[in-house]
Amino acid sequence: MITVAGEALVDLIVDEAGQVDAQFGGGPFNVARAVARLGQPAAFLGRLSGDRFGRLMRADLHRHGVLVAIEAPAAAPTTLALVDVDSAGVPAYHFYLSGTAAADLAGAVLPAGTTALHIGSLGLVMEPVGTSLEQLVSTLPDGITVMLDPNCRPGAIPSRQDYLNRLGRILRRVDAVKTSTEDLGYLFPGRDADRAALELLGRGPACVVVTDGAADVRVFTAGRQIGVGVPPASIVDTVGAGDSLGGAFLAWWIGNGLGRAELRDPDPVVQATRAAIDASVVTITRRGAEPPWAHELAGRDGWRWLPSGEPPAVAARERPQEPRQRVLRRSLSGRSGQ
Repeated sequence: MITVAGEALVDLIVDEAGQVDAQFGGGPFNVARAVARLGQPAAFLGRLSGDRFGRLMRADLHRHGVLVAIEAPAAAPTTLALVDVDSAGVPAYHFYLSGTAAADLAGAVLPAGTTALHIGSLGLVMEPVGTSLEQLVSTLPDGITVMLDPNCRPGAIPSRQDYLNRLGRILRRVDAVKTSTEDLGYLFPGRDADRAALELLGRGPACVVVTDGAADVRVFTAGRQIGVGVPPASIVDTVGAGDSLGGAFLAWWIGNGLGRAELRDPDPVVQATRAAIDASVVTITRRGAEPPWAHELAGRDGWRWLPSGEPPAVAARERPQEPRQRVLRRSLSGRSGQ
């Protein structure tokens, strides 16, 4: 079981023409769906509202086979993000957080059978969920692999120093960090991304994976820095691309029977990163945070063990949208609305 802890919200995506499209979002919500679509047992550890949006997101998780670890709905409304997508498909976010459902993680218990935990995003910023997640991480059994995606949102962080202090405490128990050059610029202003990644590595994790737009994804582990190429893609937008990468990395890792110790071995970490890039590239070819299904990656290097048959849920509910008629090399740092 891969458990993903944090927020679920609704992205209100506004294009250049002023059209508004409501999409399910939140980094942890997207990661849980990415894991489930790749055939791994997944759980979502976050509070969902009892309002219409919350009920729809709960139904979507159930449809994907994701265990909703907190059954009781919140009386508070669903958290919202206004996503302004520019002409290149790159999103900017404005958040509506105060008094919303995602802030509450009281009474959360790690689901039985959890072998990996993914944390990050606004779940580390909002309260009391931030405190709850920090306490959860500090009491984890040794056998659980932990991935952190800070997914920094400066506009949503009330105190940068408090945020940095929390990250510092959590990093002592983190095994892998998936981050971006934008995140590193916020966490370590004035430093180049490589030095910042090495500093993160020195605070506890076994590996750090850094996305940098269309440039190579850089892997830092075991005293080595390795670049992994990003192929060109036909872009619709980059919403949720980073979430797909993180979810696919964990799905590949756990799906191949790997654990905490192997994250210090560069070879499997690079293989997992390359496989995760494939998943992220698929995501940017359609609108919104829509990670690939197993059959869309089956047969590719690193994913040959995936089933090739199309699940009934795809035909019944959704198919990838046609990309715009232009080919761009764009960002795997595209952030979901969290």
